[in-house]
Amino acid sequence: MTLFPEELAASQLQVAQSAAWSVARGWRPLVDAFFQRPEGDRLLAYFRQRLAAGAVIFPSQPLRALELTPPEAVRLVILGQDPYHRRGQAHGLAFSVPPGVPLPPSLRNIFKERQRDLGLSMPVFPEPGGSLTAWAQNGVLLLNTCLTVEEGSPNCHRGQGWEVLTDHILQKISLGERRTVFMLWGSQAQEKRGLVDETRHLVLSANHPSPLSALRPPVPFLGCGHFSKAKEWLLGLESAPAGGSLGTPFA
Repeated sequence: MTLFPEELAASQLQVAQSAAWSVARGWRPLVDAFFQRPEGDRLLAYFRQRLAAGAVIFPSQPLRALELTPPEAVRLVILGQDPYHRRGQAHGLAFSVPPGVPLPPSLRNIFKERQRDLGLSMPVFPEPGGSLTAWAQNGVLLLNTCLTVEEGSPNCHRGQGWEVLTDHILQKISLGERRTVFMLWGSQAQEKRGLVDETRHLVLSANHPSPLSALRPPVPFLGCGHFSKAKEWLLGLESAPAGGSLGTPFA
Protein backbone atom coordinates (compact mmCIF):
# COMPACT_ATOMS: atom_id res chain seq x y z
CA MET A 1 0.00 0.00 0.00
CA THR A 2 1.38 3.39 -1.04
CA LEU A 3 0.69 6.43 1.14
CA PHE A 4 0.93 10.02 0.07
CA PRO A 5 3.32 12.12 2.23
CA GLU A 6 0.45 13.82 4.04
CA GLU A 7 -1.17 10.45 4.79
CA LEU A 8 2.08 9.07 6.19
CA ALA A 9 2.54 12.18 8.33
CA ALA A 10 -0.97 11.76 9.73
CA SER A 11 -0.26 8.13 10.68
CA GLN A 12 3.06 8.64 12.46
CA LEU A 13 4.09 10.20 15.74
CA GLN A 14 4.90 13.88 15.30
CA VAL A 15 5.68 15.17 18.80
CA ALA A 16 6.75 13.57 22.07
CA GLN A 17 4.19 15.38 24.21
CA SER A 18 1.77 13.35 26.29
CA ALA A 19 -0.61 16.33 26.49
CA ALA A 20 -1.16 15.96 22.74
CA TRP A 21 -2.50 12.41 23.18
CA SER A 22 -6.19 12.42 23.96
CA VAL A 23 -7.60 10.03 26.58
CA ALA A 24 -10.98 9.64 28.27
CA ARG A 25 -11.35 11.61 31.47
CA GLY A 26 -11.33 8.50 33.68
CA TRP A 27 -7.86 7.55 32.45
CA ARG A 28 -6.33 11.03 32.75
CA PRO A 29 -5.10 10.84 36.39
CA LEU A 30 -3.33 7.53 35.75
CA VAL A 31 -1.76 8.75 32.50
CA ASP A 32 -0.65 12.09 33.97
CA ALA A 33 0.87 10.36 37.00
CA PHE A 34 2.90 8.06 34.73
CA PHE A 35 4.37 10.88 32.65
CA GLN A 36 5.23 12.83 35.80
CA ARG A 37 7.37 9.93 37.05
CA PRO A 38 10.93 9.17 35.89
CA GLU A 39 9.76 6.26 33.70
CA GLY A 40 7.40 8.50 31.74
CA ASP A 41 9.94 11.29 31.45
CA ARG A 42 12.55 8.85 30.11
CA LEU A 43 10.07 7.49 27.58
CA LEU A 44 9.34 10.96 26.20
CA ALA A 45 13.05 11.75 26.09
CA TYR A 46 13.60 8.54 24.12
CA PHE A 47 10.93 9.56 21.61
CA ARG A 48 12.51 12.99 21.19
CA GLN A 49 15.86 11.34 20.53
CA ARG A 50 14.44 8.91 17.98
CA LEU A 51 12.39 11.57 16.19
CA ALA A 52 15.46 13.81 15.97
CA ALA A 53 17.32 10.90 14.38
CA GLY A 54 14.64 10.64 11.70
CA ALA A 55 12.85 7.54 13.00
CA VAL A 56 9.31 6.92 11.72
CA ILE A 57 7.22 5.97 14.76
CA PHE A 58 3.68 4.59 14.70
CA PRO A 59 0.92 5.37 15.63
CA SER A 60 0.29 9.11 15.78
CA GLN A 61 -1.96 8.68 18.84
CA PRO A 62 -0.44 5.95 21.06
CA LEU A 63 -3.19 6.26 23.68
CA ARG A 64 -6.20 6.06 21.35
CA ALA A 65 -7.47 2.90 23.08
CA LEU A 66 -7.79 4.97 26.26
CA GLU A 67 -9.65 7.67 24.36
CA LEU A 68 -12.30 5.37 22.89
CA THR A 69 -12.82 3.05 25.88
CA PRO A 70 -13.19 4.84 29.26
CA PRO A 71 -12.32 2.75 32.33
CA GLU A 72 -15.92 2.62 33.50
CA ALA A 73 -16.97 1.13 30.13
CA VAL A 74 -14.41 -1.70 29.97
CA ARG A 75 -15.97 -5.15 30.06
CA LEU A 76 -13.39 -6.98 27.97
CA VAL A 77 -9.65 -6.49 27.40
CA ILE A 78 -7.82 -7.84 24.37
CA LEU A 79 -4.10 -7.65 25.06
CA GLY A 80 -1.54 -7.89 22.30
CA GLN A 81 2.17 -7.18 21.87
CA ASP A 82 2.94 -3.94 20.01
CA PRO A 83 1.48 -1.99 17.05
CA TYR A 84 1.79 -2.93 13.41
CA HIS A 85 5.10 -1.68 12.00
CA ARG A 86 4.07 -1.08 8.38
CA ARG A 87 2.88 2.25 7.02
CA GLY A 88 -0.81 3.04 7.31
CA GLN A 89 -1.68 0.12 9.60
CA ALA A 90 -1.34 1.14 13.25
CA HIS A 91 -3.92 3.56 14.62
CA GLY A 92 -3.73 3.08 18.36
CA LEU A 93 -5.98 0.02 18.82
CA ALA A 94 -4.42 -3.42 19.23
CA PHE A 95 -4.81 -5.61 16.12
CA SER A 96 -7.01 -3.01 14.39
CA VAL A 97 -6.29 -1.15 11.14
CA PRO A 98 -8.03 1.91 9.65
CA PRO A 99 -10.93 1.34 7.23
CA GLY A 100 -9.79 0.50 3.73
CA VAL A 101 -6.46 -0.99 4.80
CA PRO A 102 -5.94 -4.65 3.79
CA LEU A 103 -6.17 -7.10 6.68
CA PRO A 104 -2.79 -8.00 8.23
CA PRO A 105 -2.39 -11.77 8.70
CA SER A 106 -2.94 -11.64 12.48
CA LEU A 107 -6.18 -9.71 12.10
CA ARG A 108 -7.35 -12.04 9.36
CA ASN A 109 -6.88 -14.95 11.78
CA ILE A 110 -8.85 -13.07 14.45
CA PHE A 111 -11.77 -12.71 12.06
CA LYS A 112 -11.41 -16.35 10.98
CA GLU A 113 -11.67 -17.49 14.59
CA ARG A 114 -14.62 -15.18 15.20
CA GLN A 115 -16.32 -16.65 12.14
CA ARG A 116 -15.65 -20.22 13.29
CA ASP A 117 -16.63 -19.53 16.91
CA LEU A 118 -19.63 -17.23 16.55
CA GLY A 119 -20.74 -17.83 12.98
CA LEU A 120 -20.18 -14.18 12.03
CA SER A 121 -19.07 -13.33 8.51
CA MET A 122 -15.73 -11.85 7.53
CA PRO A 123 -15.69 -8.03 7.49
CA VAL A 124 -16.87 -6.04 4.48
CA PHE A 125 -14.03 -4.35 2.60
CA PRO A 126 -13.08 -1.51 2.32
CA GLU A 127 -15.29 -0.22 5.16
CA PRO A 128 -15.26 -1.04 7.97
CA GLY A 129 -12.73 -3.63 6.86
CA GLY A 130 -10.27 -4.32 9.65
CA SER A 131 -11.22 -1.39 11.86
CA LEU A 132 -12.15 -2.52 15.38
CA THR A 133 -13.24 0.96 16.41
CA ALA A 134 -16.80 -0.27 17.00
CA TRP A 135 -15.46 -2.87 19.43
CA ALA A 136 -13.53 -0.18 21.32
CA GLN A 137 -16.61 2.02 21.53
CA ASN A 138 -18.57 -0.91 22.94
CA GLY A 139 -16.40 -1.74 25.93
CA VAL A 140 -13.50 -3.72 24.42
CA LEU A 141 -10.17 -2.22 25.46
CA LEU A 142 -7.79 -3.01 22.59
CA LEU A 143 -4.46 -2.66 24.36
CA ASN A 144 -0.90 -3.63 23.52
CA THR A 145 1.75 -4.16 26.18
CA CYS A 146 3.93 -1.66 24.26
CA LEU A 147 2.15 1.23 22.52
CA THR A 148 4.57 2.39 19.81
CA VAL A 149 6.88 0.90 17.20
CA GLU A 150 9.25 2.09 14.49
CA GLU A 151 8.71 1.40 10.83
CA GLY A 152 9.97 -2.04 9.86
CA SER A 153 11.22 -2.86 13.38
CA PRO A 154 8.66 -4.90 15.34
CA ASN A 155 9.05 -4.93 19.12
CA CYS A 156 11.82 -2.32 18.99
CA HIS A 157 10.28 -0.15 21.73
CA ARG A 158 9.90 -3.01 24.19
CA GLY A 159 11.42 -2.14 27.55
CA GLN A 160 11.46 1.63 26.97
CA GLY A 161 8.74 2.30 29.54
CA TRP A 162 5.33 1.69 28.02
CA GLU A 163 5.00 -1.56 29.98
CA VAL A 164 4.94 0.39 33.24
CA LEU A 165 1.88 2.32 32.07
CA THR A 166 0.07 -0.65 30.57
CA ASP A 167 0.68 -2.66 33.75
CA HIS A 168 -1.01 0.14 35.73
CA ILE A 169 -3.91 0.13 33.29
CA LEU A 170 -4.41 -3.61 33.75
CA GLN A 171 -4.18 -3.30 37.51
CA LYS A 172 -6.74 -0.50 37.55
CA ILE A 173 -9.20 -2.65 35.61
CA SER A 174 -8.50 -5.68 37.80
CA LEU A 175 -9.13 -3.66 40.97
CA GLY A 176 -12.27 -2.05 39.59
CA GLU A 177 -15.79 -3.03 40.53
CA ARG A 178 -16.75 -4.37 37.11
CA ARG A 179 -15.95 -8.00 36.41
CA THR A 180 -14.10 -8.26 33.13
CA VAL A 181 -12.82 -10.71 30.54
CA PHE A 182 -9.09 -10.56 29.76
CA MET A 183 -7.92 -12.15 26.51
CA LEU A 184 -4.14 -12.59 26.56
CA TRP A 185 -2.83 -13.38 23.08
CA GLY A 186 0.84 -14.24 22.81
CA SER A 187 3.67 -14.72 25.30
CA GLN A 188 4.17 -11.02 26.08
CA ALA A 189 0.49 -10.62 26.89
CA GLN A 190 0.49 -13.79 29.00
CA GLU A 191 3.34 -12.39 31.10
CA LYS A 192 0.73 -9.97 32.51
CA ARG A 193 -1.53 -12.68 33.89
CA GLY A 194 -0.33 -12.09 37.43
CA LEU A 195 -1.73 -8.55 37.34
CA VAL A 196 -5.30 -9.85 37.10
CA ASP A 197 -7.41 -11.09 40.01
CA GLU A 198 -8.65 -14.38 38.59
CA THR A 199 -11.07 -14.90 41.46
CA ARG A 200 -13.18 -12.08 40.00
CA HIS A 201 -12.29 -11.92 36.33
CA LEU A 202 -12.16 -14.38 33.45
CA VAL A 203 -8.69 -14.81 31.92
CA LEU A 204 -8.39 -16.49 28.52
CA SER A 205 -4.93 -17.25 27.10
CA ALA A 206 -3.89 -18.41 23.66
CA ASN A 207 -1.01 -18.16 21.25
CA HIS A 208 -0.64 -14.95 19.27
CA PRO A 209 -2.91 -14.91 16.17
CA SER A 210 0.11 -14.43 13.90
CA PRO A 211 0.37 -17.17 11.24
CA LEU A 212 3.70 -18.13 12.84
CA SER A 213 1.99 -19.24 16.04
CA ALA A 214 -1.79 -19.40 15.48
CA LEU A 215 -1.78 -23.18 15.00
CA ARG A 216 1.03 -24.11 17.37
CA PRO A 217 0.65 -25.77 20.78
CA PRO A 218 0.18 -25.45 23.66
CA VAL A 219 -2.92 -23.29 23.00
CA PRO A 220 -3.41 -22.61 19.28
CA PHE A 221 -5.24 -19.36 18.62
CA LEU A 222 -7.33 -20.85 15.83
CA GLY A 223 -9.88 -22.99 17.63
CA CYS A 224 -9.42 -21.38 21.06
CA GLY A 225 -13.10 -20.39 21.32
CA HIS A 226 -12.38 -17.17 23.19
CA PHE A 227 -15.22 -15.20 21.62
CA SER A 228 -17.98 -17.62 22.63
CA LYS A 229 -16.44 -18.20 26.07
CA ALA A 230 -16.32 -14.47 26.72
CA LYS A 231 -19.85 -13.92 25.52
CA GLU A 232 -21.22 -16.79 27.64
CA TRP A 233 -19.38 -15.58 30.76
CA LEU A 234 -20.53 -11.97 30.35
CA LEU A 235 -24.11 -13.03 29.75
CA GLY A 236 -23.95 -14.99 33.01
CA LEU A 237 -23.09 -11.95 35.09
CA GLU A 238 -25.98 -10.39 36.95
CA SER A 239 -24.72 -6.92 36.03
CA ALA A 240 -24.39 -7.70 32.30
CA PRO A 241 -26.82 -6.12 29.87
CA ALA A 242 -29.70 -8.40 28.93
CA GLY A 243 -30.47 -9.79 25.51
CA GLY A 244 -28.15 -9.93 22.55
CA SER A 245 -26.31 -6.65 23.06
CA LEU A 246 -23.19 -8.45 24.24
CA GLY A 247 -22.67 -9.76 20.75
CA THR A 248 -22.14 -6.29 19.31
CA PRO A 249 -18.47 -5.84 20.35
CA PHE A 250 -17.54 -8.63 17.99
CA ALA A 251 -19.93 -7.73 15.15
